[in-house]
Amino acid sequence: MTLGVTTIRQLTLARLDAGGTRLRLRALHVMGHGSARISRALGVREKTIQRLVRGDARTISPPLRDAIADLYDAWWDKRAPERTRAERAAAARARRRAIAGNWCAGAALDDDQLDTPGYRSRTGYRPATGTSIAPDIRLPVRRYRRKGA
Repeated sequence: MTLGVTTIRQLTLARLDAGGTRLRLRALHVMGHGSARISRALGVREKTIQRLVRGDARTISPPLRDAIADLYDAWWDKRAPERTRAERAAAARARRRAIAGNWCAGAALDDDQLDTPGYRSRTGYRPATGTSIAPDIRLPVRRYRRKGA
């Protein structure tokens, strides 16, 4: 057994604190982006996003954290589209969840502190109108699946 030797495999299996990711996802809900819309944009299972939003997942893989941060950067100040009855209903559900959870919008988050374990926003829910409507995007990320699933 050798000490101090880190393999590439160990680095890729490293997990990160999910607190900043949770806050990013919750801020997207304030803007009407629900878990289903977020999961479609990322190409991940909706359950994965839901677990992160609820706080059930305490850690996250670096690639998924980075993909969520990229999506957040694109959508944090943009409302979810509400072109159809289904889109309007989904956006309303996301906002109701944000109100019930007292989640804050992205403008209330300190981007420099977001990924610091234990960071919390100083404010709670406030309605946010954003600057425009978010585009329908699909980020170029890999699908994240647990082995054996």
